[in-house]
Amino acid sequence: MKSYTQQDMVRIAKRENNTKRSYLVVNRLQGKHIPVKGTDALEVFDSLAEKLKTAYKNEKILIAGFAETATAIGARLAIAIGSYYIQTTREPIEGVDYLYFTESHSHATEQKLVKNDIDSIINHIDRIVFAEDEVTTGNTIMKIIEIIEKTYSRKVKFSVASLLNGMDEEHLAKYKDKGIDIHYLVKTQHDTFTEIADSFKGDGEYVERNGSPTILTEIPIPKSYINTRRLCDSRDYAKACRIFADSILERSQIKQTDTVLVIGTEEFMYPAIYTASVLNEKGINAVTHSTTRSPIAVSQEDNYPVHKRFELASFYDEDRITYIYDLKKYDNVIIITDSTNTSFVGHCTLINALRSVGNKNITIYRWC
Repeated sequence: MKSYTQQDMVRIAKRENNTKRSYLVVNRLQGKHIPVKGTDALEVFDSLAEKLKTAYKNEKILIAGFAETATAIGARLAIAIGSYYIQTTREPIEGVDYLYFTESHSHATEQKLVKNDIDSIINHIDRIVFAEDEVTTGNTIMKIIEIIEKTYSRKVKFSVASLLNGMDEEHLAKYKDKGIDIHYLVKTQHDTFTEIADSFKGDGEYVERNGSPTILTEIPIPKSYINTRRLCDSRDYAKACRIFADSILERSQIKQTDTVLVIGTEEFMYPAIYTASVLNEKGINAVTHSTTRSPIAVSQEDNYPVHKRFELASFYDEDRITYIYDLKKYDNVIIITDSTNTSFVGHCTLINALRSVGNKNITIYRWC
């Protein structure tokens, strides 16, 4: 298990128009906002998984990954320990009931978990582990724990696993009192984060979305698709992701010397990170990051994590604003999505953003 420090992971950015919390912790190894090698991101996630393997050798576990930034973390943890997996979501799913809760400091506060799936699994597990990128107070996770406890008569145990933990003694004590285990890779101190964020000018480059119609190369790959917004066996999901990645590589004309960017869309992160890692294992210089709902201010300072912001329309809902940061030119760009939206406005905004920095070989792979 590799060890990490705060300096390895943490970069502080300014949140835009958020009065609840002015800073955002940007993890440079997570594969969300900043491009990273797929193998490097998975190495981080696997280091956290080792802590769970040690702690819960004989328990039946459900991992629940938080949308949108921790969906890939949760998926990898589940795959590494061979457990069940489900993610929270902000997307609509037809024909289901939800457990609703909120994330008060977020730019998109509503979170939900498919109740039908929790109904089906609650009597067959010993513990639910909530996976996050960063836990600051633990209040959001405590909300969903309390909802689950009120909804179900069977008592299961709960744990939290995150890359970063910034909880103070008061919040840690609340979790200890309830017998909720906390696992993390790096303990962060948030005392100076607001001051650091406020010190940046926010004078980076802001690129408005360009939804002009453009030529798209899209390849649907329906084979093996598993939607992790619904309960799944992680072993099945791991096999499906391998089939999907292999299908992409079979269709892609990527040379050994190429530079490659693999982009995921919003909650749909893990297949992009995994596909990039398969390319890395073949010796190809591939990096990955994803579109996001997070409106991060960009700034020109060298020590600031993101410098150029491209506004997009969402692949899932063209009326939703999303973003991607610090695009540059690559030999090949692979976009991976599970959007079933038949409008191509979101697709065009991302393609136009990529072409504006010189990218020509761009392919969208739709897995759904």
